[in-house]
Amino acid sequence: MTKSAVYTEEAPTPIGTYSQAIVAGNLVFTAGQLPIDPKTGSFGEASIEGQTRQVLKNIRAIVAKAGGGMEDVVKVTVYLQDLNDLQAMNKVYGEFFAPTSTARMVFQAARLPRDAKVVMDAVACLK
Repeated sequence: MTKSAVYTEEAPTPIGTYSQAIVAGNLVFTAGQLPIDPKTGSFGEASIEGQTRQVLKNIRAIVAKAGGGMEDVVKVTVYLQDLNDLQAMNKVYGEFFAPTSTARMVFQAARLPRDAKVVMDAVACLK
């Protein structure tokens, strides 16, 4: 099995010793994505909706660089600062995914990096 790193300027640059994603065989494993706008290096919006949208745009850019699309995403893990934001996050999530297109886990985290309201990682299966 081959393993390779993915990098795109359309998603935030990693700040540590990790890759935006790793492709192993036909699977793409993204790193946890913060709601960072890759053009500015900062959070674009403070709302859970805006932060969710940016996180999913980052995931979409990484999966695209690996050769896939959001329709190839099979699993998403969502970390929320506050589970009370679940409904608002779900509404935006539905802009990117059909209702039965992914498996998903959602957790409330005591504290997320840079005090983000949401962080996600994803697994995609390339054709």
